[in-house]
Order: sequence, then structure tokens, then C-alpha cells
Amino acid sequence: MRLLVVEDERELAESLRRGLVAEGYSVDVVHDGSTGLEYALSEGYQAVILDLMLPRLNGFQVCARLRESRVGTPVLVLTAKDGEYDEAEALDTGADDYLTKPFSYVVLLARVRALLRRGGEHRPVVLTVGDLVVDQARRLCSRGPTPIPLTAKQFAVLACLARRANAVVSKAEILDEVWDAAYDGDLNIVEVYIRALRRGIDVPFGRQSIETVRGAGYRLVDTDA
Repeated sequence: MRLLVVEDERELAESLRRGLVAEGYSVDVVHDGSTGLEYALSEGYQAVILDLMLPRLNGFQVCARLRESRVGTPVLVLTAKDGEYDEAEALDTGADDYLTKPFSYVVLLARVRALLRRGGEHRPVVLTVGDLVVDQARRLCSRGPTPIPLTAKQFAVLACLARRANAVVSKAEILDEVWDAAYDGDLNIVEVYIRALRRGIDVPFGRQSIETVRGAGYRLVDTDA
């Protein structure tokens, strides 16, 4: 597993490199946003750990340009800035997760493992299941030429199913991928979002593309009109 660390605090960057190598990862480290973008675009990484406050290009710009280039590599943003607007901007520019400094190394490793479970360099940016299109970079969904408005959480659940199209995905797997580690509510919240998705992507088009596999989970399949 190849990871890229883009961090201008050299001691922290080296500490991350040593710790991740000890966990068995192959790690490249760069110290500015421009070089980080060049590496992320040209090399095959399974995940990028990206500081926000970087020289030359900041983390927001790096992440946005990766997504504009249709690179779907998962990105974990690190920042000393603790604020909901910074977190929202990072996620809106295409980051997959967010961690505020100082952070627990144990938590960082768990976040990296979660990103890697979701897929690395070979994760396609645009997923298609029949005429259903899920554009992960632009967070857009359509059925044929018809755009389908979805909330952020609905889109995340759909993308989780689309990445495993034709395979059964359990509620626990959906919860683990879409909700954060702090969520300790009812697993049945997944059912709420599945019902909403069916109303958005299936009912108006006369489809039944999200199947319930009793006792196992859900499966997204291609269906004829």
C-alpha cells in the first residue's frame, strides 16, 4: 500500500513516515502543495494525507485540482485549524476525511485504514450501474440524462452501494463507511436513507435497482426500463 504525506512541518512529516512504514505502508513525503499535487497526479497512491496550510498551494487547492483532474484517490486532510467552515470547505473540495491537530496517532491509523477499505488508486471517479451514473468527484447523480438531486448523506450511501454494484452490502458496512466513528445510534438509520434513495433513483423511473437481501443487506443492480 503506497501512501503520500504532504506536510510542511518536517518533524511531524518524518514522524508520520516512520509510524506508517512501521505499519507496513510504503510512504513518500513532500513538503509543499505544488510538489504534493505533482506526486498525487503522477504516482499510484492508495491514499493521500494532506496538510491544509502548505506553501505554494494550500491543501484546499491541491484537493480541488485532484478532483478536477478526476483523480479519485482518497484524501485525509490534516490541519491545525479547528472550525466547522474549514472542515466543510475541505470536504466540499473533495477530501474524504478530516483530522484536527494535535491528533491521536491511533485515530489517524484508523482513519487511514477506513479510507483504504473504501478503495485507492483504482477507485473509479464515475460509477455507472446501467443508466444510473454516480459522479464521485462532482457528487452528482443522474439516471440517463435526468439529474437526481440527493442530500450529501444520500449520495454517500448510494456511492457505497455503487462501488460494490451487484454485491450485497450489509447495514454495518454502510454505517462504517458513511457515518463517522463517533456514531453510536441505531443501525436502522440506514433503512431511512435506503427508502429515500429509492424514492429518488427508482420510483420516478419505474425501477427497482436497490434490492433488499433479507438478513444480509442491500444490493444495487442494473435494471431494464
